[in-house]
Amino acid sequence: MSEALLRVENLTKSFPVKEPLFGRLRGSPKRVVRALTGVSLEVRRGETLGIVGESGCGKSTLARCLVRLHEAEGGTIEYDGADVRALRGGALRAYNRRVQMVFQDPYSSLNPRMTVSQTLAEALTVHRVCPPREVKAKIQELLELVGLPPSAAQRLPHEFSGGQRQRIGIARALSVEPECLVADELVSALDVSVQAQVVNLLLELQEKLHLTVLFVAHDLRLVHHISHRVAVMYLGNVVEVADTDTIFARPQHPYTQALLAAAPDLDPAKKSVVAAVRGELPSPLKVPSGCPFHTRCPHAFDRCTREKPGLLPHVPGHLTACHLYDAAERHRLAKGEALQT
Repeated sequence: MSEALLRVENLTKSFPVKEPLFGRLRGSPKRVVRALTGVSLEVRRGETLGIVGESGCGKSTLARCLVRLHEAEGGTIEYDGADVRALRGGALRAYNRRVQMVFQDPYSSLNPRMTVSQTLAEALTVHRVCPPREVKAKIQELLELVGLPPSAAQRLPHEFSGGQRQRIGIARALSVEPECLVADELVSALDVSVQAQVVNLLLELQEKLHLTVLFVAHDLRLVHHISHRVAVMYLGNVVEVADTDTIFARPQHPYTQALLAAAPDLDPAKKSVVAAVRGELPSPLKVPSGCPFHTRCPHAFDRCTREKPGLLPHVPGHLTACHLYDAAERHRLAKGEALQT
């Protein structure tokens, strides 16, 4: 599980803000939301990489850029040695087959006028996964794979529960036999009672089909359960990456530490009263200079306001974007600073 299947370097993406009529008449400068401001990470073949962070940190934008539902403005996306942003025509179609996305909302991601059979048949036909005479059998195989009865094939999406619809979404993604699944908030729209069922299904499918999974979520407990490694995002940046046990036991970045301190405990006797992070998330219309977290960080010092930290392995296998872990700062702050290592 050491080979990198997907590499992202310095990925950027922004969205223009629609100005009100008065602003346009006055000639106000155009504003943009900076959703991604230099994201770098890698996903290893066969692993599950969890992506976590507050709402608005760019998790879903990153997921959509990876499958090219959004076109990134800068940086590189490399999949199995190929430059994804340069793919066109048949090469792009082949990539879309190898990397599939399962969307957050199982209600809006399915065509309400198409039966399950029609939905799956469309994917199988467009990508020529099997000969036409084998499509019906393939549909039954996919339904069995995700735990749905054969009778589901002739039903419409509104006849299913949210958890069942998400299983249909997974079946549609798996219909083209992908190598990598991008799961964007896979269970956040589902009742708590069925979330575990869908997550366990994903784990079973990953083992059975040897899938690589990018698991985007805001629920730290789910990420802990399903992921081999975790990448923490803040305001369009990846600020920490490490294997799951290390992240949860020895977080380095102050933002990760605050998120974990505020996470609800499974033991009802232990109630967290810690605020997730002090202050409000800055607007992506005006990302702070230097380290984007410095306006909320209890350890911020002068350098943090001027210079953006790189995502570096201050500990082998553990990447952190924080000036506190530079050797010179370690020496200067040796006394009086509560650094976790």
